[in-house]
Amino acid sequence: MSNDSVQRVKVESKSNNGIKFGICTMVLMLFCCFLLVICTFIQLNITHFIIPEGLFSGEKIGIVDFLYTYKFIPQVPIVLFIGALLGRKYGIACVVLYILAGLFFIPIFALGGGLKYIGEYGFGYILAYIPAVFFAGSILRSGFSNRNMLHAAIVGVLTIHLVGILYMFMISLIRNETWAFMQSWIVAQSGMKIIYDLIFSFFALFAAKYARLLIWAYI
Repeated sequence: MSNDSVQRVKVESKSNNGIKFGICTMVLMLFCCFLLVICTFIQLNITHFIIPEGLFSGEKIGIVDFLYTYKFIPQVPIVLFIGALLGRKYGIACVVLYILAGLFFIPIFALGGGLKYIGEYGFGYILAYIPAVFFAGSILRSGFSNRNMLHAAIVGVLTIHLVGILYMFMISLIRNETWAFMQSWIVAQSGMKIIYDLIFSFFALFAAKYARLLIWAYI
């Protein structure tokens, strides 16, 4: 085995064993918190091909009808990226730091911040970042194989949306909201978004895999 191959094996082994706490870890955690705040206010317009419903009903179809633009906010993929990059323990610490900052110090959530944010319908999605990082990080402890990354993406994304929906139900029941309101909320927040979250979360984990290798190569 060549020296380059030996060095690569050592770096990958260190990467899979987790990041040790130190100044560099603290800097990474602060960077990841900042990244999560930025992604809260970023909207990506994703345009792709679709088959329009009117194609089989005899309606007049134009080229524009075959294109669909989805306004995607990449919070969920970034959360899983953070969990994969920092590992389960420091990933959770980073997410908790983000949540505490939003509740007690800076209005960094999508609709502001402060303790009153606990009563927002969407706060459950933010709380769900903690178990999502835990589950995804636990899966990736055994390595960053494509299978593990796909498994971590599925479990992490579904955890966030499931907890978010359950929290929304709880707040809606307290406020005596109608079932129609709850259904519209689910469609808006966890309808098509789950699919986009799954796709981009897998690529985020893929990016985190090589980011970890670079970190261990130079630290």
